[in-house]
Amino acid sequence: MRPKILLVDDREDNLMSMEAILAPDGYAFVKAASGSQALKILLNEIDFALILMDVKMPNLNGFETAALIYEREKLKHIPIIFITANNYGEENVYKGYRMGAVDYIYKPINSELLRAKVGVLVDLYRKNHRLIEQEKRLTIINRNLEMEVTERKASEERIKELNRQLLENIALLESANRDLDRFAFMASHDLQEPLRKIRTFSDLLFVKYQPVLDGPAINYINRIQSAAVRMQTLISDILAFSRINNEKDTFVNYNLNIILQEAMDELDATIQDKKAIIEIEPLPTIDVNPGLMRPLFENLLSNALKYSKKDEAPVIKIHSEIIAATTSNKEPVKYCRIYIQDNGIGFDQQYAEQIFDMFRRLHVHSEFEGTGIGLTLCKKIVEKHNGYISVQSKVNQGSTFIISLPVQQAMVETPGESNTNTDADVFLLLGKK
Repeated sequence: MRPKILLVDDREDNLMSMEAILAPDGYAFVKAASGSQALKILLNEIDFALILMDVKMPNLNGFETAALIYEREKLKHIPIIFITANNYGEENVYKGYRMGAVDYIYKPINSELLRAKVGVLVDLYRKNHRLIEQEKRLTIINRNLEMEVTERKASEERIKELNRQLLENIALLESANRDLDRFAFMASHDLQEPLRKIRTFSDLLFVKYQPVLDGPAINYINRIQSAAVRMQTLISDILAFSRINNEKDTFVNYNLNIILQEAMDELDATIQDKKAIIEIEPLPTIDVNPGLMRPLFENLLSNALKYSKKDEAPVIKIHSEIIAATTSNKEPVKYCRIYIQDNGIGFDQQYAEQIFDMFRRLHVHSEFEGTGIGLTLCKKIVEKHNGYISVQSKVNQGSTFIISLPVQQAMVETPGESNTNTDADVFLLLGKK
């Protein structure tokens, strides 16, 4: 199937010109005389290798059309090259790139340049499609292998083979854990040290030479410092996640109100700054690892404060209930279900599971700071407690995080014998020095 290119221009002669230049390369073309017409075409057809679009068009210009195109998840993979007769200046060029453009071509069009740039993008499109086809073939192969494994599980020989593979996997997991420990050490020392130097020397540069620096130079230094801070935060969060993976499953009977208060004390400055209202109903005493529960509460409260509405003070409500659930062996187990509800900006419920994925963020860095690890950390902590975490949310109506933890754990230590984290360990889990 020939790669399709969508040509968007309000002038018929420009459409014909672009088609004539690219026709020798064997592409299929779909033409639109306006941004609105292009949007209508994209409602039914999404398999375009790229879009060549004029910037200056009546009603909807190229930038506006691009913004509407990329609002649809299914269209975000289609690259856009803007065609323009004007030099709009760097700010407008940056605007185009922010809208999703991959390149600019200025009129009059250099035919060889246009063919070369289109050729590169079409080649990437073809390779991507080959990868998709290969993935489908691998899925079929994998399905056949799974069927074979299922059929052979009944034999004693297969059981022995599975046992052997299990031992190999255990060895691989142990090796992976050792690698993770080495990575944690590198993250806490080798990686953070050069970042600290970057921050230190950029601070010295700013302080010493500020009088002779112009506006752009000061801006560049600020960007260096901001990027270094974000990198340090990311490394600290990854380190916290790796430490939780290696944390022993030790539990004590502990008052959750104490842990929640400690988390609130840590966030007191932010709570005061945002004039947040926190309504808390008493929480029960259950079997937990206190050193892990504190970063759980702190991350969820921090999220509620961070993603609050700009024109409305945050209101966070926390309450709990004890419920009974039946396990697989039909024995009833009591769970403590904790609700953390806010009135923030919320999000579409379709992303309710994805937000717990590593590095998954629903907002860009310029809107809200963060690394995309906090909720992954929360999920891992809850799973270490043999529990579950979920969220219910609506856009502009806030979110409610629901944590379900067993009231009693299988192995519980007495407070005097507890081997939970020290205060220093808790600070490391939170990514702090």
